[in-house]
Parts: sequence; C-alpha cells; structure tokens
Amino acid sequence: MSHIDLHANHSLSHADAKSAAEELASDLARKFEIEYAWEGDHIHFERPGASGSITVGEQDIHITARLGFMLMFLRHRIEEEIVRYLSEHFGCTFP
Repeated sequence: MSHIDLHANHSLSHADAKSAAEELASDLARKFEIEYAWEGDHIHFERPGASGSITVGEQDIHITARLGFMLMFLRHRIEEEIVRYLSEHFGCTFP
C-alpha cells in the first residue's frame, strides 16, 4: 500500500477554499473514477483500491490518500495532479 500526505497553506476565504476543494474533488473523480462526499469541512473519497480525505481549514488544506497495489504505480501522477491543482486554484504554498 502507498500513501499520499500533502499539507499546504492557502490565502483564500474559507468559503472559496471549500469551493476550490469541491472542484478538485470533482476533477479527481472524473480522472480517477473516485466517489466522494462532504462531511463538514472534510471531503471523503473512495474507489476500489484507494480512499482518503481532503480537509479544508481556514488557512490550510490537508490531503491524505491510501492507494492499493494497482494504484500505487500512479502515486506520483496523482500527487503531481493534486500539487498542480492546489498551486493553480488555491495559490498554495507547501511547508
């Protein structure tokens, strides 16, 4: 099993950050056939062989994912897509 654990800072309002997180989840759902749902400030996502969450804070965003054997080979591609999206849509900086 492979893990993704990304933590980044953003300068958006909380509402705008949640909106951008929704767009990220929707984009990942299309590209990687992921099901997702909101619970408060958290998006939980799942598909066969992968699960995780996106937590939207007032000034930060935290993304975790567990990738099964078949998806562990796509880990870098998935991680790069997330980092690209966070940089472009959230203006994120990574500690």
